[in-house]
Amino acid sequence: MSSEKVVVIGQGYVGLPLAMRAVEAGMEVVGLDTDTDRVKRLAAGESFVEDIPADRLGRALGSGRYRPTGEYRVAEGFDICVITVPTPLRDGAPDLSYVERAGVGIGPYLRPGCTVVLESTTYPGTTEELLRPLLESASGLRSPGDFHLGYSPERIDPGNPAWRLENTPKVVSGVDAASRARVDEFYRRIVDRTVVVDSTRVAELTKLIENTFRQVNIALINELAMLSHELGIDVWQAIRAAETKPFGFMPFRPGPGVGGHCLPIDPCYLSWQVKRRLGRQFRFIELANDINHEMPEHVTRRVMAGLNRAGHAVNGSRLLLLGLAYKKNTGDMRDSPAVDVARRLCELGADVRAVEPYAEAHQIPAGVLVVPLSERELRAADAVVVVTDHDVFDYELVTRHARYVFDTRNRCAGPMVERL
Repeated sequence: MSSEKVVVIGQGYVGLPLAMRAVEAGMEVVGLDTDTDRVKRLAAGESFVEDIPADRLGRALGSGRYRPTGEYRVAEGFDICVITVPTPLRDGAPDLSYVERAGVGIGPYLRPGCTVVLESTTYPGTTEELLRPLLESASGLRSPGDFHLGYSPERIDPGNPAWRLENTPKVVSGVDAASRARVDEFYRRIVDRTVVVDSTRVAELTKLIENTFRQVNIALINELAMLSHELGIDVWQAIRAAETKPFGFMPFRPGPGVGGHCLPIDPCYLSWQVKRRLGRQFRFIELANDINHEMPEHVTRRVMAGLNRAGHAVNGSRLLLLGLAYKKNTGDMRDSPAVDVARRLCELGADVRAVEPYAEAHQIPAGVLVVPLSERELRAADAVVVVTDHDVFDYELVTRHARYVFDTRNRCAGPMVERL
């Protein structure tokens, strides 16, 4: 089995770590991505995913078992294909066009006995109702019977050094018993533990439950933070006290909103399907979305109020934002609330500068100047806003030299610091 040929469609935050693990398990891996620039960078040994350092990518390339490409024909003769493409929202509805293109693209290269696994987050029923017909139509084969088909939700957490692909339990499923067994066999070679469930629908729902849980609880604590501010209560201290309870409580912390490839999107897939199939609203999800989407505007209003107290209008003020990524210690800018905050402040006439050590230049929003974190920049700013709390930031330097800090992440302390 060591010569198995694996195709991973999508070489981003999900697909690239999976491709690297498969190479390290001794498999022949084709990293397929339609972004030609991304393919060129991978072939040159340049990683754009923080969790995959260049030396690890270099070892995979040097082994001769990893081939990045943009051409589906290179997939010919594959044993296993894993689809890890994006599933964004378009006008509030799921956009499965990337999954559809992957199915149509890989379909002609299916052969009897091969396995296709979908990892992209989606609503229950996608694997069987959308992907399977595309694969069958393009290949002339049938599943179950001729080829195996399954679903395994990704659980990648960019920037998390403790929980990586290999030590995070992997939920696996298949359209029949043979498919489940084949999918489980594949993932057991690259992760420490698999969790087998009965159907692809259960696996698809599992992913949505995980992120809906986070979305709803983050919304709860965000609304609590807004109300606590108006009541004059330190919500951060209350959270610290609450988490001393050894049972029945899990701490969530407020922030400027939610972002990335999961929280702003995944619960909407579930809400959309409930409305489409049952004609009902998923009220918790819709309320949570409303609250979390309000947070960048709330942060903007709080910064404006802080400037006003110091006798400054936001128009013309020089603002320094710390972090633009959606979460700390990554350069992932997808749906980042920090970008929303920056855009709003720019539109109000502020001179917005940002310290963002991870993101690439082309990802920086228009009107925002990227600068280093320095005493000079801190002293020159009318306000410093901690939006994404990267660990590399020197927060003591910030509190020593900033005139006013609005901290959405509870990383700074001092008389000039105001917290969310």
